[in-house]
Amino acid sequence: MTEDVVSVQPDTSLREAASVLVEHRISGLPVVDEGGAVVGILSETDIVMKASGGTERSGYLAWFFDSDVTGEKVTAETVGHAMSSPAVTIAPERSTHEAARLMIEDRVNRLPVVQDGKLVGILTRSDIVRAFTRTDAELAREIQEDILRRTFWAEPGSVTVAVSDGRVTLSGEVETEADREMLPLFVSRVPGVVAVSTDLRARTNVA
Repeated sequence: MTEDVVSVQPDTSLREAASVLVEHRISGLPVVDEGGAVVGILSETDIVMKASGGTERSGYLAWFFDSDVTGEKVTAETVGHAMSSPAVTIAPERSTHEAARLMIEDRVNRLPVVQDGKLVGILTRSDIVRAFTRTDAELAREIQEDILRRTFWAEPGSVTVAVSDGRVTLSGEVETEADREMLPLFVSRVPGVVAVSTDLRARTNVA
């Protein structure tokens, strides 16, 4: 995620918010209250809706705008009236896989990252795309450290991880049959992994 987040408040004028978008070359802004809590998202689409002057939505506009856009956005003068609310947010400890699923399911391009009710970062679709450009060595390191050691508590050296062009091969020994079945699923959700093959055996048959 990006930690140095540019944000606006609900009473910020749309003209000022538009200037912020242009200045920082971004397409959306988290909207926060005085306490730093996220109350909405302002996107380029919201400003374009205002600029449309209330043109009846048909053809291209009907595709471009969500069906729940109301006349309030057309007459909005401040961010609070134009923003989309409530914002879809995510916690910093959630996985990139979960973030990608949220973006697809909720049809959003960015997720404010919230911890203890406060904005601490923002994750965009381009951030997730960048995660897929990591090297094979970086992927192997994440699988070893985050999945094998921290999630499955695997003993060092019990599972060998080989990565070639995003294709992962897991071989070795895990504790249970359930681990043998679940480990490939967890690995497949690592951004940048394109395929997983296994040659794993379980020490016990306890599920």
